[in-house]
Amino acid sequence: MIAATLVDESSLNYRGWRVVLACFLMAFFMFGFGLYGQGVYLAELQRAHGWPGTLVSAASTFSFLLTSVLVIFTDDLLARIGLRSLILCGLVALGASTVLLALMQTTWQLYLAYALMSVGWTGMGTVVIATVLNSWFERRRGLALSLAFNGATCGGIILVPLLLSLTGSIGFRSAMLAATLAMMVLVLPVVVIFMDWPAGMSLASKGRASGGSGAAPGQSRKALLANAAFWTMVLPIAIAVLAQMGFIVHQVSFLEPLIGRSAAGLAVTVMAAMAVVGRLSLGLFVDRLDPRLACAASMTSQSAALFVLLQSTNPTVLLLCCAVYGFSIGNMITFPPLIIQREIGASAFAAAMGLGTSISGIVSAFGPGIVGLVRSFTGNYTTAFAMCVVLDLVAACMVLWRPGRRAKVVAS
Repeated sequence: MIAATLVDESSLNYRGWRVVLACFLMAFFMFGFGLYGQGVYLAELQRAHGWPGTLVSAASTFSFLLTSVLVIFTDDLLARIGLRSLILCGLVALGASTVLLALMQTTWQLYLAYALMSVGWTGMGTVVIATVLNSWFERRRGLALSLAFNGATCGGIILVPLLLSLTGSIGFRSAMLAATLAMMVLVLPVVVIFMDWPAGMSLASKGRASGGSGAAPGQSRKALLANAAFWTMVLPIAIAVLAQMGFIVHQVSFLEPLIGRSAAGLAVTVMAAMAVVGRLSLGLFVDRLDPRLACAASMTSQSAALFVLLQSTNPTVLLLCCAVYGFSIGNMITFPPLIIQREIGASAFAAAMGLGTSISGIVSAFGPGIVGLVRSFTGNYTTAFAMCVVLDLVAACMVLWRPGRRAKVVAS
């Protein structure tokens, strides 16, 4: 049993909530700079250097794929250099990446900046956040994850508009340098002061009680690949996120001809805001739910929202559909750690999170391209988004399959 079970997790004096704050800030800047900000970089680097969009887009793809490889080894890094050191390495790498984006002059610097961003993802991304919060919380784990991962959505809602505003007033270079300085001032002291394992946990155990047994990281990954329960969690999440990424990237292009540019922009804002609401709402009671059932319900609600979206041209209905869709967006990264903790356990938690995040990242990276390809073949988004509806329903059915439970029933 982890140390968190010996204290009152509902008390605001519990140190774990300070760790949640640190994780919130990490997610805020990591997702703000590393995901949502990439649209800003694309436009500004094209404007400043005359580079083609395909060059910058290829660098983004390179970064996402490299991240998907590096996160596999998160558990090894936690064991070798420790939690705080790994986060600080990620913070320094992300800061170096954003400074280089501001100052770069040549294309090799572009790819170096995006490679450094991948290192940032490894030290400050979802795997590290989920692993450390898993060690601090038992009864309130779902709420802690929801609050921390809300930093990701807030990064898109706050940091990106702020970058755009600063770019318009002081220029892209100064805007990036100012935002990087703000990140260091806010995140560095919080990580140094608050970020650590709970008392009684060793750095090498990554969430196991000191002295507990567990497989070595490499052996854990090998065992995970042969674990049917692991695959019935990873594959449906990967499929759902693939459909989700495809819709998000093409959302404005689909809505603009129907309701206009400003209303399409409002739909994006509503969807992002509802993602925050969805995480907070679910976080209040997700610890009392079966995470697989809740995950399937979220996927089904997204498929229903997309289905209705395809049937209507009414602006109010379209905005409502985007709101319903957004309610479940953020929870797709909340469910995996909850399922892993219940079904795989703490001994291989970091390994399972790293491997699962890698597989999901690689699969979902093709979402925007697949939707775009289907759209180009058919001439509209109807077939492409209908495909996303089907993928969500398939994923919902897959995540309900519990091979481990069936095996226990047969064995008994």
